[in-house]
Amino acid sequence: MTNRLPWWVGGILMSGLLLLTFSIFGADRPIGASTYVPYFAGVVFDLDSEKYTYLKEIKNAGSWEGVMLLGVLVGGFITSVFITKSFRISLIPSAWKKYKNSSVLSRILWSFFSGFIMIIGARLAGGCTSGHFMSGMSQLAISSMIFGTVVMISLLLTGKYFYNTKGKE
Repeated sequence: MTNRLPWWVGGILMSGLLLLTFSIFGADRPIGASTYVPYFAGVVFDLDSEKYTYLKEIKNAGSWEGVMLLGVLVGGFITSVFITKSFRISLIPSAWKKYKNSSVLSRILWSFFSGFIMIIGARLAGGCTSGHFMSGMSQLAISSMIFGTVVMISLLLTGKYFYNTKGKE
């Protein structure tokens, strides 16, 4: 059995993160993760930001987003190992085995495909889910409210289609 943190602890921690991120002591800008991908590609491949239109559009992107993403990875690991004691290594989650199959290749292909669709959606929506949900909705941005509604409807439809249990029992 795993320990669970109360929902309100997550809410307080998220509020603290948002306050720090928006403040002049933090990043002094909304939180987000998808802008780090092109920023990192520009650094690794020495891309000229004046030549590539998208890199010009990214204002104040930087290494702080990479630090935040690393912190998410390390924080999730520490929480799952020491607090909730739910850490386990698995190439195929139990729900995937139950509703789909036991193929590692199938899981990897679906993960890549869905991640590809998700990053395209993030770019079309003008930001990633963390940016829209955490920063945009906390600021009551209309675009983020629309985005959140579309994501929730998409989640329900995808879950209904992808995890259809009729005839599986």
